[in-house]
Amino acid sequence: PHKMRLGGVFHGAIRRAGKIIDEWEDHNLVVNEGLNSLLDIMFHGSTQITTWYIGVFEGNYTPVSSVTAATITAASTESTAYDESTRVAYNEAAASGQSITNTANRATGTFNATETIYGAFLVSASAKSATTGTLFSAARFGTAKNVVDDDELLLTYSFTAASAYCSTKKTSSKHSSPDKT
Repeated sequence: PHKMRLGGVFHGAIRRAGKIIDEWEDHNLVVNEGLNSLLDIMFHGSTQITTWYIGVFEGNYTPVSSVTAATITAASTESTAYDESTRVAYNEAAASGQSITNTANRATGTFNATETIYGAFLVSASAKSATTGTLFSAARFGTAKNVVDDDELLLTYSFTAASAYCSTKKTSSKHSSPDKT
């Protein structure tokens, strides 16, 4: 049978006083709401979501598949302690090699307080702490990230889709041998 593999990765960096002080990479969970949206837009004629945003959270939270745009803000304790007036836009380039990313235009937020950031999510609503829109994915970072006033958090999100052929071993059934006459 043929299967499709879908997955995303958040690449993060913290820049303090012009120098990168930390870099990391963490795989995400594409949540049920995001998967349903992907299928509806691609095959069911639902309206395309043309702009996405990256939010970050300060709660010690591990995303689950059932979290939605309506629940991520409270469940994860979304952080709003950055200078930008909205969540930071995810400005992706066109897909290439079955991958889409914002590597050329990292989402950058400048913090205005000391915070501990546990993870990030990709959502269609721009307002900080919004409970509307569609949540696509979320990730808890491998280690919490400490930021202070004027630190910049630079986030890249890459999403890849790949066709994967899975061979299955056929189980043999007992065959009768042809009659010899």
